[in-house]
Amino acid sequence: MTSGKVAIVGAGIGGMAAAIALARNGIEVCIFEQAPQLRRVGAAINLTPNAVKVLDELGPGPSLRDRSFSPNYRVSRTWDSGAETSRIEMGAAAERKYGSPQLIVHRADLLSAMLAALPQHSLRVGERLAAVTQDEDGVELTFQDGRQRRFDAVVGADGIHSTVRHSLFGDDKPIYTGMAAYRAIFPADRIQDYEIESFVKWWGPTPSSQLVTSAINGGREMFVFATKAEPESSRESWSAECDIDGLRAAFSDYHPEAQRVLASCDSPFKTALYIREPLAAWSAGRITLLGDACHPMVPFMAQGGAMALEDAAILSRCVAESADVHSAFRAYEATRLPRSRRIQKVSSDNDWLRTGSNADWVYGYDAWSAPLERGA
Repeated sequence: MTSGKVAIVGAGIGGMAAAIALARNGIEVCIFEQAPQLRRVGAAINLTPNAVKVLDELGPGPSLRDRSFSPNYRVSRTWDSGAETSRIEMGAAAERKYGSPQLIVHRADLLSAMLAALPQHSLRVGERLAAVTQDEDGVELTFQDGRQRRFDAVVGADGIHSTVRHSLFGDDKPIYTGMAAYRAIFPADRIQDYEIESFVKWWGPTPSSQLVTSAINGGREMFVFATKAEPESSRESWSAECDIDGLRAAFSDYHPEAQRVLASCDSPFKTALYIREPLAAWSAGRITLLGDACHPMVPFMAQGGAMALEDAAILSRCVAESADVHSAFRAYEATRLPRSRRIQKVSSDNDWLRTGSNADWVYGYDAWSAPLERGA
């Protein structure tokens, strides 16, 4: 498939990556984003080497080095004693081993770098999708204001509440995990003598309790990620502030070093954690899904964004190497389903790298050279 016009619904990490990758192969792309503008929301994102490898090839990778932090180690510690149970060398060692480093960067800085790499005039904001229909010759998008646009193919990168997914497979509600995540950023000089050169995960007494820390912004700021059980689902938003005293109380039995981290936080943002069961298929005809639209997962392996980036790279390769959109989407789905399902499951198990160092199967994956499946 060497030409055509493809609509991408959703201007998140996966949607932008797909647009950049497809455009490099001569495909005309148009991205539709329901938000009226791309605001600076969220906190930091952990870009593991497999994710950075995709970004390096697409173009934004090098510019992110100046805005991010590359930890020297990935360390696991026990919540109460602080005992170290795993230490994996990252930094320059990871770059030598995997071809790209681990980068911790503010999500907004990542999106800004990707926005700069998009094809000119390809992004349309304030475009809320209402319905998707297709026939043998193309796909028609209908927006909430009644306007319609027709394309050769559509990629749904519109998140866990995907309208494109709903159009393909009907209504299925996301599953609340019983957990909420908390994210905060504060100046690194607030916490002295802490291991800021490492990415540290404090493993809690239950699978739902954990605390993760890493520097960002060249080591000038600290990023904190924590989860705890909450029986009732809470607002699913990047901008819902939480009660810091309640969060500190929930971790009051943790090691003093971990408590010092939370004592340095101001007002973390809270997000309810939802998942969906793995799909049996992502594609139908000229429509396919990407990222959280098809494989939302808990963030315990830091692979949500990475999987979307891998999806985009594999999708672009399948489009470039296939004769038509149908065979391209079948090959893409067949290639990505096994790995994404495995990552979803291991993320939910929340035991990966608690001990040992079995990181290679995740970090060493290269979406630009991985074998492509033919598809049924």
